[in-house]
Amino acid sequence: MAASNKLVKFLNQDYDTLKAQCLSKKALFSDPTFPAAPESLGFNLLGPNSDMAKEVVWKRPKDIIQNPKFIVGGATKADINQGALGDCWLMAAIASLTLDPDILARVIHPEQNFEENYAGIFHFQLWQYGQWVDVVIDDLLPTRNGKLLFVHSLDKNEFWSALLEKAYAKVNGSYEALKGGSATEGFEDFTGGIAELYELNKAPSNLFNIMKKALSRGSLLSTSISASANETEDVTKEQLVKTHAYSITAAEEVHVGGHLVQLVRLRNPWGHKEWNGAWSDNSKEWDYVLPQEKAKLNYSADDGEFWMAYSDFVERYSKVEICNLTPDLSSSDHVGQWALQQFEGNWKNGSTAGGSSKNTATFSSNPQFVMNLDHESHGGMHTCSVLVGLMQKDMRKERKLGHNFNNICFAVYPHKGGKLSHEVLSTAKAAFTSEHYARREVSQRFALPPGQYIIIPSTYEPNHEGSFLLRVFSEK
Repeated sequence: MAASNKLVKFLNQDYDTLKAQCLSKKALFSDPTFPAAPESLGFNLLGPNSDMAKEVVWKRPKDIIQNPKFIVGGATKADINQGALGDCWLMAAIASLTLDPDILARVIHPEQNFEENYAGIFHFQLWQYGQWVDVVIDDLLPTRNGKLLFVHSLDKNEFWSALLEKAYAKVNGSYEALKGGSATEGFEDFTGGIAELYELNKAPSNLFNIMKKALSRGSLLSTSISASANETEDVTKEQLVKTHAYSITAAEEVHVGGHLVQLVRLRNPWGHKEWNGAWSDNSKEWDYVLPQEKAKLNYSADDGEFWMAYSDFVERYSKVEICNLTPDLSSSDHVGQWALQQFEGNWKNGSTAGGSSKNTATFSSNPQFVMNLDHESHGGMHTCSVLVGLMQKDMRKERKLGHNFNNICFAVYPHKGGKLSHEVLSTAKAAFTSEHYARREVSQRFALPPGQYIIIPSTYEPNHEGSFLLRVFSEK
């Protein structure tokens, strides 16, 4: 099944129809599907009886400030400052979004405003599990003491980022459902792209170039420092925040005394708290850089954004996540034409939830999908490059039922025809197996000889239920 670019109306709400109704009735829109009520805030930490939910008043921007605007002076990273919600991963994703005006325009409909034909209704376009959805919201936002409770712009009368966060909370069931996550989840939902993860303790030697190339192609990048549960958001003596999602906004090389130094630019979604080591704002390293290079690299505002040497970055951070808008091989200069195959399926208790390959008796009952790889060789290499993403659906919505992400993975087997039986699989050798992760998506890039293969997605334990989307990008 091919990817669909057709726009689906989320919950069958049509923005134009609803807006026209409000204007004819001279009434402001109130969204019955995501009401300005406790259940939209959350279920536990933000539940109806929680301290966090006390004194929350839902207000329209016009009741918060005199002259609200959707966007002031263009949508920029300064518009995204994290509020009282643990969704720095989403903030990092939205901040990266502002670096690409075309992607941003598709998501936020920048022509929206509070002046002409204002009816208290806005809409946003998000990618959800293989399709683009148009999400309608009203503009009632959670406040406390007259201030926005969650994401806010430095410009007090600018509201696009707060409204986008509300649309994202709506598709996930509540604001609380957004707590904790990985920036790539947001990246994918704003672009329909596919993400890859690089662990920095085993980073490929050309990762700086991969990052530089990915940024030049409009890919979105994020990074974080792993830490134990009791160190969440601890700040190091160098002012780096652990377990916190930073966006990577540039990778450049500068000349210092005849040598090239690799630098990366990071942004803290809090909008402040910056690295204080080498190459930080106003550090002495900048004195040795040619003025024309220095002018290009804008390096001294207290805006949460800072430069550091790539070598320091790799030493201190734990992983880099790259969301490819098209999966052109980031590690080679050959820009291939990619074919996308997209499959949907379910793991059902007692029938198709067979667990991982270590469950030999039931593994073959998992869903199986056929993948054809045909390829002319490039430079004598008779292999096809493949990027596979296995994504479990709607798990954030299910958090209020106490469900968490399943541990998921996929295995790829050579295929001779027909469904692979228990007997065949008990002796077959997998051509490729991904690692298990309790994440929304597990993705992996690998190379295989041309031919026909079967992909078997699975949860680690048998009988764990869920629905999934499987995307296979292969070079044509």
